[in-house]
Amino acid sequence: MDVREEICEIGRRIHSNGFVAANDGNISVKVSENEFYCTPTGVSKGFMTPDMILKVNDKGEVLEGSLKPSSEFKMHLRVYRERPDIRAVVHAHPPTATGFAVCGLPLDKYIMPEAVIFLGTVPITPYGTPSTQEVPDAITPYLKGHDALLLENHGALTYGPTLKDALFRMETLEFYAKIMMITKLLGGAKELTNEQVNKLMDLRKKFGIRI
Repeated sequence: MDVREEICEIGRRIHSNGFVAANDGNISVKVSENEFYCTPTGVSKGFMTPDMILKVNDKGEVLEGSLKPSSEFKMHLRVYRERPDIRAVVHAHPPTATGFAVCGLPLDKYIMPEAVIFLGTVPITPYGTPSTQEVPDAITPYLKGHDALLLENHGALTYGPTLKDALFRMETLEFYAKIMMITKLLGGAKELTNEQVNKLMDLRKKFGIRI
C-alpha cells in the first residue's frame, strides 16, 4: 500500500473509533532523513484522500501537495528528532485517555500484561498551547523513555517504527484508559507484582520493543 493511502486508512480508523472529531488529530510518516508525509490542516481524518496528503521537509515546508500541513507537525518533528528509531506519529483525542489527560492523571499502573508489553507507562506532559512551540518543548523530556504520552488538557500522542505500530499504541492506550477508569469505579486496581512485571519486561525485549 502506498504511504499516502496508508495514512488515509489510519485516519479512517481513528475517526471510526471515535478518537477524533471534526478536523481533530494529525498523522505523519518519515520517509527519509529530511522528508515526511503528513496530514493537512482543516480536513477530517475520516474523509481524507491520498491527494490531500502532503510531503514536507524537516522545516515543515511543503514539497508536494496543495493544502497546508497540520499546524501540529512541529510536534511530530520533535519526536523524529529525539527518537531516530521512530518512523510514524499519531496524535488524537481518544475520549477516555483524554479524560485522564484533562484530570492530570498519568496511566502509570502495571495492571495488564498487554499494556506493559506493548505500551509501558504513559506520563502526562505539561500543557502547551496547540500549534505553538510550547508543545514540542513540553514533550521533549518524555520522548526517550516512553512510546505514548498524554498531553495535559489536550489529548494523546503515540509513535512507533511503523504507522501500524503507532496506531496500535493509540488503540492500546485508549483500551488501557477504559480499564483504569473501570477499576477506579470498582475500588482500585490490583497491580501486577514486581516479579510479574519483570517477566513482562523480558518479553518486551524479546519482541524488540526499544524501551
